[in-house]
Amino acid sequence: MITLSITFVLFTTFFVLLIIGAPIAIALGGASVLSYLYVGDNPVKLVQLGFNAIGSFPLMAIPAFVFAGAVMEAAGISKRLVTIAESFAGSFTGGIGASTVVACLFFGAISGSGPATTAAVGMLMIPAMVKHNYSKDYAAALTSATGGLGIIIPPSIPMVIFGISALGITIPFEALNEYGSFQTISISKMFIAGIIPGLIISCSLLLYNYFYCKKNKVPRATDEWSFNLVFKACKDGIWSLSAPIIILGGIYTGLFTPTESAIVTIFYVVFVGIFIHKELTWKKIKKCIDSTAWLSGRIMLILLTATAFGRLLVENQIPVVIVDTLTALTSSQHITWLIIIGILMFVGMFMETLAAIMILTPVLLPVTYALGIDPVHFGVVMICCLSIGFSTPPLGENLFVASAIAETPFEKITAKVMPMVLISTLAVILIAFVPSLSLWLPSLMY
Repeated sequence: MITLSITFVLFTTFFVLLIIGAPIAIALGGASVLSYLYVGDNPVKLVQLGFNAIGSFPLMAIPAFVFAGAVMEAAGISKRLVTIAESFAGSFTGGIGASTVVACLFFGAISGSGPATTAAVGMLMIPAMVKHNYSKDYAAALTSATGGLGIIIPPSIPMVIFGISALGITIPFEALNEYGSFQTISISKMFIAGIIPGLIISCSLLLYNYFYCKKNKVPRATDEWSFNLVFKACKDGIWSLSAPIIILGGIYTGLFTPTESAIVTIFYVVFVGIFIHKELTWKKIKKCIDSTAWLSGRIMLILLTATAFGRLLVENQIPVVIVDTLTALTSSQHITWLIIIGILMFVGMFMETLAAIMILTPVLLPVTYALGIDPVHFGVVMICCLSIGFSTPPLGENLFVASAIAETPFEKITAKVMPMVLISTLAVILIAFVPSLSLWLPSLMY
């Protein structure tokens, strides 16, 4: 009864605030404060939870990449990268949108973070898409949807968290006898297993972008594809292209973490802007700092209130009740997969990704063991589902990042991103139903 009553207070307050037009951060924070008062807790706890959430090391990459993206724009690096992307796109239908998907896939291997990928690519590609007659709403939605690839393509911090969370989980005796090889979950296998699923989701978004542009008659770029044009663009932008090479080389050789790579990127782009391109001035740097502070503050405020909202769900065992109820309905592996995907998608709408992994892994992993599902496969599906949560309201961190960059309302982006969420969900169902898509590469390499 207590769980039902607190759930009613939490969600009723949240939706009422949204209906009367309150900003998303106010709706989340207001519902959380009222719920804390309802259960007799001190609302100061909200601030403590929020501070711990936004003070985490991986989140430091967000303002760093936002600032790096702003400096890239001011230093002339951005326009050279856009020129390179345009030269590869040629006159292909939806070419610039396709370049955005590929760029998010690439930056995902740099940042390991959905919001950071959205920020880094969005600062570059959203203005480029708008320039080529894409609507601001669609450009922001596409960047938001593909930014979630940042946690699927290795290296991925959520995959590390999943591997840690899976340690020490009680496994059903029958499952242990039949699937004894599942006792150890290798994080390196998780990294490798995420490659093909990440490519499948990106290809599904590429197809959607193509048909969307064709249906809405988005004009093609005027220039035909030309090797000479590509070579010239790459030659002119060699310093711009060197930035991701330095970052990837540093990460994969172990010189620095993705968060540290954001700082390295800042130093590199500032050096190139001042001494190579000679387009970066002190006035432009101050403007970059101002825009970064405003955008990062907006994102962190939402994260603060959303963390408190998610913690209330957890403390009152709302996700556990949902899981226990739904998983008791069937013993079919396919139906169970659909239920698990639904649970993860729902939780991803309200809860920060790392918290969701740490909370739901001990609940769901024993169930998958009992059904004979490989834990690496389950981990990849979990990460894929939660990556979609970056683009679903009310938390939808990628949506808020893209909304701020494109300067377009959150609600309009949400409307445009829903078909992309649907097609990504269908791709995840395919990944869940066909285990070899996740397990083939790890079995080949190990």
